[in-house]
Amino acid sequence: MSAPLYGLRGVEAAYGAEGTALFVPRLDIPRGGILGLAGHNGSGKSTLLKLLGFQLMPRAGEMVFDGALVDARAWRSAHLLRRKAVLLGQDTCLLSRSVAANVAYGLKLRGLPTPPERIAWALEQVGLRAREYAGRSWRRLSGGEARRVALAARLVLSPLALLLDEPTAGLDRASVQHVKQAVLAARAEQGATLVIASHDLEWLSSCADTVLTLEEGRIVSGL
Repeated sequence: MSAPLYGLRGVEAAYGAEGTALFVPRLDIPRGGILGLAGHNGSGKSTLLKLLGFQLMPRAGEMVFDGALVDARAWRSAHLLRRKAVLLGQDTCLLSRSVAANVAYGLKLRGLPTPPERIAWALEQVGLRAREYAGRSWRRLSGGEARRVALAARLVLSPLALLLDEPTAGLDRASVQHVKQAVLAARAEQGATLVIASHDLEWLSSCADTVLTLEEGRIVSGL
């Protein structure tokens, strides 16, 4: 059995001088798994995703990612870790350019090729036809379409870990189904590990292997 992609031991997170926002005594996230996070607003879901996405440094505890300890030295190169663990937050921010350019942007930052067929593949994964959408301006997208383009921009990177914070919020039923298909395909076709926070428990349960429930910065069920 392969080692988990993530291993957290006694991890504590906080924002500034405030009290503890999250405490995780122990959590292993298996490679190729889909982990769901449930809980009310303020329960710690987004904080956990930021930790896993290396956008928030733990105040205490130990994190292991892809077999390596994420110590202070590793955190000094957190941008390299973020290339392997990609987070899609709740706020959809697209660049003032075409859909194709938005999807290709992360590849360009990494100095990787941006073949049109790869961009088309990513758009198709979220149910957007490349012929119709690739050249479209970001201004001509609905909120749901923009959300799906943002997801395509993460999928095209083929990350080890794909972290999604409320990926179906504000989407219509058809778009929600497309997001589910993209999530399952990311695991099946790319071997990605996914961690998804959502208030839609029915949808989350239909995607995830395991669903953890958080309350007041603690995991209270699902382990």
